Amino acid sequence: MTIRSVDAIVLDIPYEMFGPKPLFCGHPRKMNILLVRVQTEDGLVGWGEAFGYTIWPAARAAIESLVAPLAIGKDEADIPSVMGPMERQFHLLGRTGALTYALSGLDIALWDLAGKRAGKPLSALLGGARHRRLPTYASLIRYGDSALVAENALRAKQRGHRLVKLHETEVAHVRAAREALGPDVPLTMDTNCPWTVEQAIAVARELQPYGLAWFEEPVWPPEDFAGLAAVRKAAGIPIAAGENAMSAKHFEQLFDAQAVDIAQPSITKIGGVSEFMKIVELARRHGAQLVPHCPYFGPGLLATLHIAATFEHETLIEHSLADLGASPLGKAVIPENGFLDIPDGPGLGVDPDPAVLEQCRVG
Repeated sequence: MTIRSVDAIVLDIPYEMFGPKPLFCGHPRKMNILLVRVQTEDGLVGWGEAFGYTIWPAARAAIESLVAPLAIGKDEADIPSVMGPMERQFHLLGRTGALTYALSGLDIALWDLAGKRAGKPLSALLGGARHRRLPTYASLIRYGDSALVAENALRAKQRGHRLVKLHETEVAHVRAAREALGPDVPLTMDTNCPWTVEQAIAVARELQPYGLAWFEEPVWPPEDFAGLAAVRKAAGIPIAAGENAMSAKHFEQLFDAQAVDIAQPSITKIGGVSEFMKIVELARRHGAQLVPHCPYFGPGLLATLHIAATFEHETLIEHSLADLGASPLGKAVIPENGFLDIPDGPGLGVDPDPAVLEQCRVG
């Protein structure tokens, strides 16, 4: 069959994150989800998700003005023939950012279609699920306040999450979380690339008493793999990164530099299922651990679940610590006692709820 339409749908989901909403470019953060809807000539519909956050206007424009016109009329079953030429054609416009996010959403939707066409869950197309459910870890926002850090770390523990990830940069906030959690709950720190190599090493040494499971993205710029490797060598804490890597080639360079213990590809940013599976093979060859970056509530989270279900070893699934006013995929993206089930329906297994699309659609 052929692709008849590609549509970008933006949702603004009401949510509570248990603290002041972080500012980005002067505006309070919103829970925006950028869906990609692909329909074939025979009426079959696949759903994907492009990285939205506050960049959704640019990513939506990339879908509507660049990606959709080239995808329409193509055979949706031949995913490499749809995605490959576009990746090459668009490289002059940049190999990351809004265009790559748009391509990620299209690719996920095409894999959803492939599973629906075959009558099999996505995990079956990728080699078969080894796990029926996966444990979650809580990804907290940056509160910048020790009392809120402690309160929400404890909230995450009480909800059954197996690990708590902070987005703080102060050692005092890590101390507050550790004191609230006690010694038995794993704790990590994602700093979002703030420091020089020397500064990151100094902070890592201050963090030694708190037993971090990993120290995430401590170096600016994120593509300084040699610098990250230097921190890994000196820190005495496992190093994690990959949310800002733009391709499988970037991950190959990360692994070759021996820069990470834990690799974190983000399916809505990296190029979708197709590029993610290349990274899975690279990680296998290098003996690296994969813990996907996936603080999403849309098809990106479902696609990540299907991929992670095929891993030989159980991996943790990232989940934003938030209460949603409406869930576009219902209970499928809401952990129960710290676990998410792997959907067993065709494709991603769950389609967005039309009522939530109607309620929360932007524009």
